[in-house]
Parts: sequence; C-alpha cells; structure tokens
Amino acid sequence: MQYRQLGNTGVRVSTLCLGAMTFGEADDKSFMHQVGSAESDACRVLDRAIEAGINFVDTADVYGQDGLSERVLGRWLGASGKRDNVVVATKMRFRMEDGPNGTGASRMRIMRSIDASLTRLGTDRIDLYQIHMQDAVTQDDEILRALDDAIRAGKLVYIGCSNYAAYRLVGSLFTARQAHLSAFATLQAQYHLACRDIEREHVPACLAHGLGILPWSPLAGGLLTGKYRKGQAAPTGSRMAKWKDRYDGFDKREQNWAIVDALVAIAAELGRPASQVALAWLLAKPAVTSVIFGARSVEQLDENLGAADLELTAEQMKRLDGASAFELGYPYEFMRRVDGTW
Repeated sequence: MQYRQLGNTGVRVSTLCLGAMTFGEADDKSFMHQVGSAESDACRVLDRAIEAGINFVDTADVYGQDGLSERVLGRWLGASGKRDNVVVATKMRFRMEDGPNGTGASRMRIMRSIDASLTRLGTDRIDLYQIHMQDAVTQDDEILRALDDAIRAGKLVYIGCSNYAAYRLVGSLFTARQAHLSAFATLQAQYHLACRDIEREHVPACLAHGLGILPWSPLAGGLLTGKYRKGQAAPTGSRMAKWKDRYDGFDKREQNWAIVDALVAIAAELGRPASQVALAWLLAKPAVTSVIFGARSVEQLDENLGAADLELTAEQMKRLDGASAFELGYPYEFMRRVDGTW
C-alpha cells in the first residue's frame, strides 16, 4: 500500500480509501435498497482492508437509512479496537430529518449532525468532516465558523467539501483565510475516465491551494470494471441492472465504449483487472490524494487492491487520456490553442 498527504495536512492516508456507502442492508425507503451488503460482510471487508494497509474509510450520514453505514462502521470500530488505526471520514448536508431544517448546512444543522455522527460512529472525533454538497442558501462564513468551532472543541480534526462548484470552493478558501478560520483540506468529487469535468476548474484550483482530491465513483458504478460491454444488458444482480436509467445513459454515449475498449486492452496487456487500471489512471493524476472505492465483498476488495502499486506507462496513460478526451469549451480551448495551457 502507498500513502500520501491528505491535502495540505500532516496526515498520511492510503492511496486507496474504502467507501462505506454499501455497508448494511437498507430497506426500501433508502436509495441503497438491494445494493448494500450484510453487516457481517461489511466487517469482513473492513478487516481485510486494514490487513492490506488501507487506513482511510469514508462514509456519510445519509448512506443507508437513519445513518446505517455510520452505525455499521461504528460497531466495527468498537469491536475491532482499530479506531486509532483508521482515518475516519464522513459527510453531512442532505436530508436526514423531516421539516424545513432537516437538510442543508446551517450552523444549527451542522452542530446537530456532528453530534449525531459521533454517536453513530461511537467515537470522540471525526478525522475528516465534509460538507456533502454546497448549500446555496447558507453563507460560507456561517458554515466555516460552525466547523471551526467544532475543530476547536475537539470534535473534528480536518474539514473538506464535496460536490462544490469551483467558484464556491475558492470563495470558501478566501473566506477562511480572511476570517482566520479552518479551511477545507480536501475536495471529494466525481472523477473517472468517463467523467473528467473537474479538470477544467477544480483540479487547477486544488493544485493552486493545496487541496487533495478524493475521487468518488472511480469505476463509474462498475461500468469501468470491464464486465459491461456494448450492446449487452447489465449482468443480473449488478448495481447497473437496478439503476437502469444510469446504465442507459452510459450506453448511449459512444465514447464510453471506446474508453472501455482501451481500458480492457491495457488490462489484458498488464494481466490485471480493468478496475485496477481505471484506479491507477486516477492515482497518476495531479492533486489526487486517495481514490474512494466501494466493495460489497472481500473478493471485490481484493480485485481492486492491486491498483495501489500499479504504475501505468506514459504510453498507456496517453491511450486512456485519448480515449476519454473531452471538450474543454470556452475559454479553456481558446487558451489552450494560444499557449497550450489553461
């Protein structure tokens, strides 16, 4: 296992982060119904991940119903005695309660959400606490002051954000600097071969300000594992078999199959699973600290672990970059034509 600094902090985390979204069997009230794993399976995955050198686990209050993922992780942390061996990350922002204040990132809700997550996780502090999506209503200074107070109280260690527009991310960093408040250390964002949009603004911003990028859905929900092929239905029992609209959207974009073809070809050359190649491509990208991937079984976990020490050649990176190339749009294409950069 390899380790990198968590953004501009002094903490080192494994380059592979275990995503806990599927921990626990959610009922039909949850968007994770029928795509999660039994708690016993989740605990086996956690045991194996720690054994393999992973020291970074990411969850969120909204995963499962009523904080199911956090509760499963919390019980494992208590039973295993591994709390101090794990950098625990969780998130808040989306609706957890009824009523007008059951969602969002107001100071009131942040304070309540932190305490609720601490209880579910069975711990005295959260190592990385992230705002799950920007709140268009709540101002940055309110959000950051609440988070800063929680850091000073010892409830949080570091803070990050997820699903933020680049302008809001940079604005938040400016507010933190001006007000002498704790600033975001990480950005968790969708990033994979079939979705490189954050390369326009977010990647340059994170490089300029020292934030670590934590890609989520690095395998595009399983579409970059090589088990999905053009013109074929999603395998029975797979996540995409349940999320048919998402699979149909992927299927209609011809470039996606060119990406899969390039990925599968390079995987065959290396004698590695396609999933490892997709993860290794991300780990070679600037500002990426750790790639978040999920595993519903030890077998799925083991299949992806090899990505930590897989280094793609410049030629292989070029092939994958070419297959997944996307239009930058204005003004980025204009700037690239003029001086080759943006």
